[in-house]
Amino acid sequence: MNRSPNPLTRAAGRLAIAAFFIATTLASTLASAQSAVQSGAQTVVTTDQVRAELMAYAPDGVSPDKPVWVGLQIAHQPEWHTYWKNAGDSGLPTSVQWTLPKGVSAGEIAWPMPHKIPLGNLANYGYEGTVLLPVPLTIGPDFKPSLIGDTLEVKLKATWLVCRKECIPQDGAFTLKIPAKGSTALQAQVFNDTMAQHPRDLPAGAGTVAVEGRNIRVTVSGLPAEAQGKSLEFYPETAEVIETAAPYTQAWNGDVWTGTIPLSAQRSASPTVMPVVLALGGGATRQGWRTEAAVQGNWPAVAGGAGVSPQLDAALRANAAAGGAPVGGNGATSLLAALFGALLGGLILNLMPCVFPVLAIKLVGFGSHGGQPPRALRLQGLAYAAGVVLSFVALGALMLALRAAGEQLGWGFQLQSPVVVALLAGLFTLIGLNLAGLFEFGGFVPQRLASAEAKHPAVNALLSGVLAVAIASPCTAPFMGASLGFAIALPAAQALLVFAAIGVGMALPFVLASALPAVARALPRPGPWMDTFRRLMAFPMFATVAWLVWVLGQQTGIDGAAALLVLLVAGAMVAWALTLASRTRLIIASLSIAGFAALALTIGQNVTKLADATAASGGAASGLWQAWEPGRVEQLTAAGTPVFVDFTAAWCVTCQYNKKTTLAHADVLADFSNKKVALLRADWTRRDPAISAALNGLGRNGVPLYVVYAPGKPPVLLSEVLSVDEVRAALAPL
Repeated sequence: MNRSPNPLTRAAGRLAIAAFFIATTLASTLASAQSAVQSGAQTVVTTDQVRAELMAYAPDGVSPDKPVWVGLQIAHQPEWHTYWKNAGDSGLPTSVQWTLPKGVSAGEIAWPMPHKIPLGNLANYGYEGTVLLPVPLTIGPDFKPSLIGDTLEVKLKATWLVCRKECIPQDGAFTLKIPAKGSTALQAQVFNDTMAQHPRDLPAGAGTVAVEGRNIRVTVSGLPAEAQGKSLEFYPETAEVIETAAPYTQAWNGDVWTGTIPLSAQRSASPTVMPVVLALGGGATRQGWRTEAAVQGNWPAVAGGAGVSPQLDAALRANAAAGGAPVGGNGATSLLAALFGALLGGLILNLMPCVFPVLAIKLVGFGSHGGQPPRALRLQGLAYAAGVVLSFVALGALMLALRAAGEQLGWGFQLQSPVVVALLAGLFTLIGLNLAGLFEFGGFVPQRLASAEAKHPAVNALLSGVLAVAIASPCTAPFMGASLGFAIALPAAQALLVFAAIGVGMALPFVLASALPAVARALPRPGPWMDTFRRLMAFPMFATVAWLVWVLGQQTGIDGAAALLVLLVAGAMVAWALTLASRTRLIIASLSIAGFAALALTIGQNVTKLADATAASGGAASGLWQAWEPGRVEQLTAAGTPVFVDFTAAWCVTCQYNKKTTLAHADVLADFSNKKVALLRADWTRRDPAISAALNGLGRNGVPLYVVYAPGKPPVLLSEVLSVDEVRAALAPL
């Protein structure tokens, strides 16, 4: 005689597995963070204008004759900038002061090529967007790693001047611990991209500077073929020599470039050797060349030194003496607004498509409790709320801790790990098979444990809240984005309040439903319909698995997705074999477990091995859309082209919904075409520090995010759930 198991017991088993998954996920994330560069020190300083982070790159460990780099990455808020080694007509370059152990010395900043930043009839040289200022470290034979942790401890005191129309002197103190053994290459791409933006040195004697009255004539020979005949940008490393904003003439004679540049009426320097940089192109294709040009001829009499104003000099000195970086005070009003936005965002999160499978499970469980006393239902509602709020706080604390340790993470960071995606797919496969009736969790756990869980439904309600957060966390609902971005810049205690407010908002509907007996009475009474409904809910679970396999394919390629599918089938066979009886169970279960282990050893690496970004995603550029890259927006808007940026990720269901609906709508596409809008897509499926920095610069910490950039105007941020009317309204003024 077949006996239908109690739905509550089944839910208890499923949610016990969910709790195990959450613990495994957190352990996996912490383990990966511990293997990265930074550990347990302040590496990030955030102000209202910039986010500054100390990074390291030591691919062969810390030892003599091996390359070791550290660098200060500065991510600017829109319209703000810091300065190159020659700041131009005003400003000051970023300065760094290192404290290093015996046997270690720091070189000079390997300055990336700057951009000219016009300001009225003046011009500066500097950086907008995100820039890394790398510095090489020399490891001597007498260097001894720290006895605690076997690390190289690097301390930095950095000072920078950040300007828009106004200028603000800021500084920060950073500490970084680099493992002495093993490879530290988490930020390899950032350093490699930056070094590609460093000008190449030309042979000695390639450049000369001739002083001719009120001009200088700069001649540079030996330039490569790709530069010849092109218009080049000119940047002198020596400050206060040329008229920075004035136009200059240039000409080519074979591989020899000649530029005639006006001298500044306020010139205060008369160098005998003048290092200069020539640059060509923009974005990732930008190239540059550097030469130390000998000066020929006599300089005119110099004017008085310009320097900085007494007020600015006093401000810089006072700021440096105070120590620490100024953190913008947002005030109690802003915090209350962020908490209110987080509460609304949590409420709306219940309607996000990625949460639907969990809502279905909760509905089954809630219907089965309709005959319980009101007090028991209220207790379960509060337990569910506790699970949701505590999980949001735990995820928020973990993210803040990892960011403080130097990780470029944002909301939904756990789904940037193939291991976490694969574990989620396995969990939902098991839940789907259980709902479909293939097996019962009660057969896998001791009867005493199953009975205990059935007697304590509040525990199951708490675990269901944990599971709900695990699935909902990749989503960013309306009102949540600004609150999350605001939370990152707050002190830890206030930031955790924002995360808790999101949890309260998400849990609030269930708390109210459990507190109102009329809601429970309105639900259908338990009966045969629940078994049918349970089996029906298996299909959303399998649909979620299909989505997760697709997400993994974006990260690891077709081989990773195929390997995960094979392992899911093998795991399903193990689950089925464990439901058999007597000798048959022993034989088939043993064979299926051995087969699963063999497959995991042979093809399991494909599940976690990241594929080439272009191969995995099929290329970020698709038809009208081009791949986002640092500096690309600035390059396009400087040329007068408006830009629409889609910050997205494969694991973000809301992103995919918007992509297939609003962003594919004929009217929206027609407006993009008529307004000649450049379409850029920033794919955050896999961890990308540049995209993380760009999100931070826009005051956001998760996807989706949609931004309209118009030349000469501040960026316009759109809602997380896009509508056709909203996009068309944002494009109308272009």
